[in-house]
Amino acid sequence: HVQLVESGGGSVQAGGALRLSCAASGNTYSVRCMGWFRQAPGKQREGVATIINGGGSTYYGDSVKGRFTISQDTAKNTVYLHMNSLKFEDTSMYYCAASTRCTGSASWPWVDYRGQGTQVTVS
Repeated sequence: HVQLVESGGGSVQAGGALRLSCAASGNTYSVRCMGWFRQAPGKQREGVATIINGGGSTYYGDSVKGRFTISQDTAKNTVYLHMNSLKFEDTSMYYCAASTRCTGSASWPWVDYRGQGTQVTVS
């Protein structure tokens, strides 16, 4: 089993920046990709970003390209989401995700492990 613990959410004004962190522990050897998706109340899940473990390939959702950056510190088993130029529509609950199957995109149809979520509010 893999545990994911997120941190770094909060409230920020439009145009501001936040950094989310996701620390993984447990049987992480089976995880092939990690990333983030977001889901607001009453809305569908939206893939935000994905990073392939080891290879470093990254993928972004269209709505965040050029503004968000996903990175990984393999020594710390931690994935980061750097969010810049935040917009009101970025307001959502952000979930860290990990999977043994990767789509080669920012979408997350298969989520083997998920964090508890961290709220991002842009005003």
